[in-house]
Amino acid sequence: MESKTLSPFVYWAQTEKEITLKIDLRNVKSPDIDVQDHVIYFNAVGVGNQGQNTYGFQLDLMYAVDPEATIEKVTPRNVELRLTKQDPKFWPRLLHENLKPAWLKIDFDKWMHEEDLQDEARDILEDFPGLYNKMKASETGSVLKPESLKKVYLFLYNLWLFVGFLYIVVVLLMRYASFGAESLEGSYKAVGWMMHLCFLTQFLEILHPIVGYTKGSPFEAIMQVCGRGVVFFCLIEAEPRMQTKPVVFFLFFVWSIIEVVRYPFYMLRVYNMELGLLTWLRYSLWIPLYPVGFMCEGIVILRSIPYVEETERFSVALPNSWNFAFHFPSLLRIYLLFFFLPAMYKMMNHMYNQRLKKFSRRSTAD
Repeated sequence: MESKTLSPFVYWAQTEKEITLKIDLRNVKSPDIDVQDHVIYFNAVGVGNQGQNTYGFQLDLMYAVDPEATIEKVTPRNVELRLTKQDPKFWPRLLHENLKPAWLKIDFDKWMHEEDLQDEARDILEDFPGLYNKMKASETGSVLKPESLKKVYLFLYNLWLFVGFLYIVVVLLMRYASFGAESLEGSYKAVGWMMHLCFLTQFLEILHPIVGYTKGSPFEAIMQVCGRGVVFFCLIEAEPRMQTKPVVFFLFFVWSIIEVVRYPFYMLRVYNMELGLLTWLRYSLWIPLYPVGFMCEGIVILRSIPYVEETERFSVALPNSWNFAFHFPSLLRIYLLFFFLPAMYKMMNHMYNQRLKKFSRRSTAD
């Protein structure tokens, strides 16, 4: 190619098996395209960034493509090439040389959505974790500091809660191994302070989806965090007579085992990494533990009703300046009678759907 030949804007993207090139030329009639293993030659007359003119380029590819499988598509708006990789794998860049010409751009829409390249829409981020941010930073010159800081925060947040709940599990097991059933009575005294810190930290999970740090609705976090918070802060921490009950040991242990698996899973997901065993535990361990945890919570609520009636803690009696009454024991009874089983069903059904979605997606990918 002569150096004076004008170059059109070329937008490229990739999937695991294909490279796509979108050449930004309008009204192209008969382009001269030559695809070889490692080189692509293009020459055509069309309307580009310099108006009606002759445009051309040469791309020396990083890896080999299959020339025989090349698909060309000429439309009034552009010219598209679909190139099949000889070795299906991720290309760190398109060109053999590390330097990229100014007219070669990343087709971010194609990186995110591959409807035109595959029968089923696919997110390239699932194949190549963190790729989009790296390529976009390279393209725009941005280091994405806010995004990086967000990831660091989420990683440290999940790490802290993993360490906290792991501490609870280890202490409870060590005490039980040393003292047997006699250790159950002192479970709260041994790990209650750590459980207190972990629960206070977990209230941040309500804010994360609101500020866009995590996906989904804050309603799920409110249901789980506030539900456990009421049981812990209002029924156990506020009532010394409940703190010595054996059920507290089992409740703390089940809560903590669930979180010891959940938070490392989230730690890895922050950087789009995944471990097969950890993923399986995340979406399977809830099957035996959630019913046990709900039953322990129910027992704590039931055993606490006489205590909150006696102390009138968290209740508001008439007359008062607000002309408002609230009877906390009645609320606990209503929850046990009408909402306990539906809440357990809703939570387990949610996890079941998440499990189906996760493993069906993985089996499809395989």
